[in-house]
Amino acid sequence: MDGRGSSPVTLEEVARRAGVSPSTVSRILNGTARVRESKRQAVERAIADLDYRPNVMAQGLARGSSMSVGVITQDIASPFFNESLKGIEDSLAKAGYAPLFVSGHWKKEKETECMSLLAARRVDGVIVLTGMIDDAALLSYAARLPLVITGRNLQGTNVVSIQANNEQAGYDATRHLLDLGHTRIAHISGPEVNVDAQDRLAGYRRALTEAGLPVEERLITYGDFHETSGLLAVNQLLESRLNFTALFVANDQMAYGARLALYRKGIRVPEDVSIIGFDDLPSSLYTTPPLTTVRQPAYDLGKIAGDAMLGLIQGEPVSIPHIPLQVIVRESTLRRRGP
Repeated sequence: MDGRGSSPVTLEEVARRAGVSPSTVSRILNGTARVRESKRQAVERAIADLDYRPNVMAQGLARGSSMSVGVITQDIASPFFNESLKGIEDSLAKAGYAPLFVSGHWKKEKETECMSLLAARRVDGVIVLTGMIDDAALLSYAARLPLVITGRNLQGTNVVSIQANNEQAGYDATRHLLDLGHTRIAHISGPEVNVDAQDRLAGYRRALTEAGLPVEERLITYGDFHETSGLLAVNQLLESRLNFTALFVANDQMAYGARLALYRKGIRVPEDVSIIGFDDLPSSLYTTPPLTTVRQPAYDLGKIAGDAMLGLIQGEPVSIPHIPLQVIVRESTLRRRGP
């Protein structure tokens, strides 16, 4: 016990304990010092002994940095985006950066407001999770600060794009239903302007075409990635009186709504209609029946985005790993019986 009470340890105290100057401690902490290894070890021991916690914000300001990264998501309440935000937060924390989260709500104008807000806060970079801002506008933002964007293939200076193969995943989801003998497969897509939704729909179309089946436009409906829109989409399909025995839904949340709509009409899942979703949200394991879905590693996607942002800020080469999308088979899909 050193009798200091609860007052924080200062950099000067660390320097005295290590037998070096405060400026040497400061340079070692920010990685710019060229000192003997014995001196570095003495400083590190002093930091550990005194439990010194450097003022990260003050260090950042000294370097002209806010030590913060803006993150534009579409819906903080979304289970999928929530997992991605956790990944971003954990990635940035290891380098002392804090995320500043804002929501665009799938509206270009709102996202533009968010970008202006973040720039005014002098964030060191911005991560855009999917988003509606057009490519030209994003490139103009990247001229001013580092930019990482998911769900888009955007090439440019100071930009890193992260994109999973949603077209192939949409194909695989539809192929799973085809392999179970289903030939009347309906699809609930996401918003028509959303790139991920477009790619999943393209995969659905390709799988049907390769199987020699027609793509019936009336079996394709559109939602907004929320549960209610899945329920309304199924009601629309049922009102059309078109026959279908399987349903590929562009995300799990809409699949939950679709499942409820079928239940209310007395249509059994999977005995009457098989359902496959997309994302593999944690709750999909606990639906009735458990949902067959395409697993998208939301947390890992966020962590990759955070790591890419740190690389851009630090001027290091950024390499994006492959993002696997995998069909997870559960009880909501069944081999078709009868004609």
